[in-house]
Amino acid sequence: MKVGILKEIKVQERRVAMTPSGVEEMIRHGHRVLVERDAGLGSGFADTDYRAAGAEIAASAATVYAACDMVMHVKDPQPSEYGMIRKGQILFTYFHLAPDPELTRAMLDRGAVCIAYETVRRKDGSLPLLTPMSEVAGRLSVLAGARYLEANFGGTGIFIGGVTGVAPAEVLVLGGGTVGYNAALMACGLGAHVHVLDASLDRLRQLSSLLPANAIPLMSAPDTVRRLAATADLVIGSVLIPGARTPRLITRNMLRQMKKGAVIVDVAIDQGGCIESSRPTTFDDPVFVEQGIIHYCVTNMPGAVPRTSTLALTNATLPYALALADKGWQKACRDDEALLAGLNIAEDHITHPAVAAAINTEYRDPSTLL
Repeated sequence: MKVGILKEIKVQERRVAMTPSGVEEMIRHGHRVLVERDAGLGSGFADTDYRAAGAEIAASAATVYAACDMVMHVKDPQPSEYGMIRKGQILFTYFHLAPDPELTRAMLDRGAVCIAYETVRRKDGSLPLLTPMSEVAGRLSVLAGARYLEANFGGTGIFIGGVTGVAPAEVLVLGGGTVGYNAALMACGLGAHVHVLDASLDRLRQLSSLLPANAIPLMSAPDTVRRLAATADLVIGSVLIPGARTPRLITRNMLRQMKKGAVIVDVAIDQGGCIESSRPTTFDDPVFVEQGIIHYCVTNMPGAVPRTSTLALTNATLPYALALADKGWQKACRDDEALLAGLNIAEDHITHPAVAAAINTEYRDPSTLL
């Protein structure tokens, strides 16, 4: 199979979908790999590294799309790319289709086979291709929040860990999944007083055994969210329902009760955000203020540390990319339920129930297409 690795074109996105080591493994399996020129520079990989691994360097994205059966990105295709996508072409990337009807319609119109990293899901419910980036984003969210709590940025001027004789910051983490756990772990390590909310009692038991004593896992309920948000210096939004739009747990009315200069970092913004007032931002302009509350809603937070993120992402995606290239998408999805769960669009149908529900379109059971 001809496999293409594209250069990311979202603002300040420096990750790349595959390392030279991953390319070498693809070629060892008998596949031809085209890498768009300078695709890896932001992550510290030069074109010469890819050539040494056996890749061909393509002059443009158009060349990659025209030549390849499967194309890999990190972020979702941008409007400038829509016209390049061919019917039946496999796109393997993070899509986050539920909150983006325009992207969803474009992929349907182009007849693409869209396999979304974020919905590849094993029987145990784990999300192997989302987990590494969730780990990075969760830890970065606390560092970003701590920075914007500084008075120079309009924050409350509270140091997240406090000092001797002075109380630390109050941190509220909404959601105890991979992002939430890593955010809580980082905040605890910095010395903050942390509350972690989740709707699963079993998960709360796990968090109780995994997190330090300065973290308090609590059952999520509207009154608990309201009460803790009102006293929080930093709120981390980390709610996830795979493939679906994120429920909004903090409303605009709740902002009025929060401390002025408090910070919200909405890591769930890729799926629409779990804060009613959130809207996507970029590294060029990462924050905005509403009702005196600083909102940080960068949609590609792991892109801030592209070397680490690219290495972690390739470790996770490579086995699935090899399966798709070795077998084709239909057999690969037949053989692996996790990949089947990742199939969002195929043969002009939406094949993920949460995506279909989000844009009010008919759902097609993906197993009927295999």
